[in-house]
Amino acid sequence: MDNSIWGMLNDAEQQLLRDVEPRALDGLDEDALSDLHDRVRRARNKYSKLYRRRAAAEVREAGARAKGHERHARTMIKAEAFEEALERVSRKLAAAAKASAAELKKERLAAARAAKAAAPKAARAAGGGKVAKGRKPAKKKAPVERKQVASARATKARTQAKRAAKKR
Repeated sequence: MDNSIWGMLNDAEQQLLRDVEPRALDGLDEDALSDLHDRVRRARNKYSKLYRRRAAAEVREAGARAKGHERHARTMIKAEAFEEALERVSRKLAAAAKASAAELKKERLAAARAAKAAAPKAARAAGGGKVAKGRKPAKKKAPVERKQVASARATKARTQAKRAAKKR
């Protein structure tokens, strides 16, 4: 960044842009990057809105859009500086989020494998999935029987719908 741009910025803005330098970003975790991203985005939005508002107000007085924009070049330069900073932080945040998601996925898969490996042992200890004493195992219905039940339900629903329509 040019020294001329640094001269335009106040101390807080300079510190914010120093926080976005690659060396400073390397030591940050995902949460810190997210906070920094929010701060830089707010600064970028501030100067972008300010530039647009001022330039729009000048158009009517100047009589041309280009003339209205020339007077606010300093604000535009600040907005562009923060736009570049936001891009840098966004890329770093995306990389950190991707790494975090991959790590979380790996942990969840490991936990699922451990639970799956422990499940057969627990089932054997509980009796191997047998039905408790005094109960009969549930009888599985054949596809034909399931179709008959579904057909009967549908017929009943249609009949009730016809009755309700007649009552109206």
